[in-house]
Amino acid sequence: MFVGEAPGRDEDLKGEPFVGRAGQLLDKILAAMSMARAEVYIANVLKCRPPDNRDPLPEEMAECLPYLKEQIRIIRPKVLCALGRIAGQALLETKTPLGQLRKRWHEYEGVPLLVTYHPAALLRFPEYKKETWEDMQMVLAKLDELRSRAG
Repeated sequence: MFVGEAPGRDEDLKGEPFVGRAGQLLDKILAAMSMARAEVYIANVLKCRPPDNRDPLPEEMAECLPYLKEQIRIIRPKVLCALGRIAGQALLETKTPLGQLRKRWHEYEGVPLLVTYHPAALLRFPEYKKETWEDMQMVLAKLDELRSRAG
């Protein structure tokens, strides 16, 4: 399960998460991982778009987090991947910077959680793509580990 920050303009118009340019990049990342969008669940911390695409306010996140928590409870993902600082901080209830959240596993209610760059950040800073791919390799390795334990 991948969790982003909030819907953007394209997502608001279509009513689906990650359908704009960042979503197209996420689809490419998934394809490189030999996954299809239909095999993963994609959600956002906020369920509606903040004005002027600003960062979500703490009170907005507090309003929406129960819905995200319920989505996670229902989906029961094997692994969570937080896309970006805001999603990672919201799920982990921390103010720790993205750089310190990345490259290591966390836990969210018993589910392994990895924080990586948001695809929109990769569009602005392509130099983060290599690090993001390393993060996705960690996700794949964790999924393999969990499958081997279960099987």
